[in-house]
Amino acid sequence: MAQVEHNHTKYNNIRFDIQDESAIMVDILETIPYEYVGKKTEVTIPTSEFTSVCPWSGLPDFADIKITFIPNEKLIEMKSLKYYLTSYRNVGIYQEHATNKILEDLVKLADPLYMRVEAIWNARGGLGTEVIVEYRKEGYEG
Repeated sequence: MAQVEHNHTKYNNIRFDIQDESAIMVDILETIPYEYVGKKTEVTIPTSEFTSVCPWSGLPDFADIKITFIPNEKLIEMKSLKYYLTSYRNVGIYQEHATNKILEDLVKLADPLYMRVEAIWNARGGLGTEVIVEYRKEGYEG
């Protein structure tokens, strides 16, 4: 069997440019009025197209995101949500922080009775990550 020489030092200083969290387009988010105030309707928004960037390596992190919420008086406008989620694609952010930030931004936007964000991150190095965060409006028992 032939011997193959590998020089892995060429990888030592490679780093892709990444953006900080200021690149996340929170201001693009919009709502529409919820016409069934008081009716406990569960809304689920799944996407398999979420991408952010590992803040250490600059390599992409991919996740399936599922946003579930019970609206109070507002619904999240879908086109604005798509642009918001897409704005993460070059942001260096830890997986747990990205998941929490999505919840925080959407709760601030829509003031739901309840919201849950689930992120199933693709495995890297044989390890996958599932991050689940929840919000419940004070006094909401549902």
